[in-house]
Amino acid sequence: MTDISYARLRWNLILMTLGLSLIPLFALGYVIRTEFTQSYEEKLTSNLRLVVGNKRDAIDMFLNERVVQLQMLAGMDSFSRMSDQQHLDAVFDTLHETSPSFIDLGVIGQNGRHEAYCGPFDLKDVNYRDEPWFHQVMLKGLYVSDVFMGFRNFPHFIIAVKRREAGRTWILRATIDSDIFTSLVRNVRTGRFGDAYLVNRDGVLQTPSRFGRVLTSVRLPETGEGGGVEIVDWERDGSPLVAGITGLALTDWRLAVIEDPAEELSPLLRTQSLVYLLFAVCGLMIFAGAYFSVASVVKRLKRADKERAVMDAAVMQSSKMASLGKLAAGVAHEINNPLSIIRESAGWIKDIINDGELGESQAVDDLQEAADDIDRHVERARTVTHRMLGFARRMEPMQDDVDLNMLARQTVSFLENEIRHRNIEVECRFDPELPLITTDSNQVQQVILNLLENAIDAIGGEGVIEVVSRRAGESVALDIKDSGGGIAEEHLSRVFDPFFTTKPTGEGTGLGLSIVYSTLRKLGGTISVKSERGVGTTFTISLPVALTHFPGRQEESWIE
Repeated sequence: MTDISYARLRWNLILMTLGLSLIPLFALGYVIRTEFTQSYEEKLTSNLRLVVGNKRDAIDMFLNERVVQLQMLAGMDSFSRMSDQQHLDAVFDTLHETSPSFIDLGVIGQNGRHEAYCGPFDLKDVNYRDEPWFHQVMLKGLYVSDVFMGFRNFPHFIIAVKRREAGRTWILRATIDSDIFTSLVRNVRTGRFGDAYLVNRDGVLQTPSRFGRVLTSVRLPETGEGGGVEIVDWERDGSPLVAGITGLALTDWRLAVIEDPAEELSPLLRTQSLVYLLFAVCGLMIFAGAYFSVASVVKRLKRADKERAVMDAAVMQSSKMASLGKLAAGVAHEINNPLSIIRESAGWIKDIINDGELGESQAVDDLQEAADDIDRHVERARTVTHRMLGFARRMEPMQDDVDLNMLARQTVSFLENEIRHRNIEVECRFDPELPLITTDSNQVQQVILNLLENAIDAIGGEGVIEVVSRRAGESVALDIKDSGGGIAEEHLSRVFDPFFTTKPTGEGTGLGLSIVYSTLRKLGGTISVKSERGVGTTFTISLPVALTHFPGRQEESWIE
């Protein structure tokens, strides 16, 4: 391993330690914070809903009491008695003593003329025939107006009730003190930015707001038409607010109680800041402990690896030179000569075809294709012998980005004719998400080809070969399984030894799996085998996803 590899290992271990330590800690903190915040916000929302509902009921009760008082007065006396100024004065005095919110009281005939009036203003003989409210009360029998200036020239609102008496219709009308009404709303304001007010359907203030005078327009968020209390989030001048809004029973006014969530959540925010600080301190302590502990472990590992690398390099080199030195020299001589003759023969066949001596037919085309296949496989065989010699000379393989799925599919196609001839079925199941690997594609393809040829020989005919690719941690794996007779258990430990073979004499050299093992070890990979007599054999090759440099790396194979 290089210094970069050790540094990567150190940081991987540190990050893994931090992840295992901090992720549960922060996950727990996040859950607690989320649940606590949600519970706190729900409590604030429920409190706001309760306040708005209670205040709405108080305002409705106030208006209902005034309406009932006027309806009782209109029902108890006749028009003639209520039109008597002295009697009306006496009634108003009694009414004002019990309900100071009444400012004046008037009796209005069906022609809109003030027949009698008791109050601080000179409104006797004022005619309301053309006023919209007059027509409303004559039509519906009850009218509660919006706050307006009117003849009195100050903000007020009126309540008017209609009475039918012996073919005569008349109206009892009272003015309500808006200051007393405003005090019912104002006492629910909280904090520096909290507000409470009443608005009509047009968004005009019926009571003063903290940020606006009565009878000025104000913006409220859109709400539904339901009669309950609605809690909505909105903004005013860029500041987030929470509003509780509900409608009144007797009018189309809406009660709005506004709260600043930052003020209401300030205790939670202070606690949250302390928790964040505590988590930061804990994180720094965990990081420091993990960093120094891992650095010490990696330092000892680096020293041990250096000592082992020296020993492994010497043992591996002597082993390669002892076993593969003879193999490289002998195989290169014994194979290259026949390969040269085969290539010359294939070239001679192609020359005859190109000269047109055989004419043109489907058989000639098939012969041309066969000659090309011979030439291609001869070149592959020559490449194998070259790499075996290079392995003995400690030649490093070429590194490319390789798609193992595509490489396996191509290799299976090379043997398509032989597979079809032997009536063998090949089942390929490739992982579509398999990552690329950095390795020597030619050497890996030769490994796959050798294993597939061994599988075909093990089956002989009428069987199944399964080729499966998959992700295995930081590596990719390829399983090649055959339905042959299997390998005896006592032979499993020797299948990768040079010159060991279970084939009859003269049918195998015992070098195929040994070369596969050495090639994979050179590439930083591994190969394992598991077999069961009468069921079949599975060879599994594994290659790392990211391969940088493997000087003298030795990977142990295992046997299952």
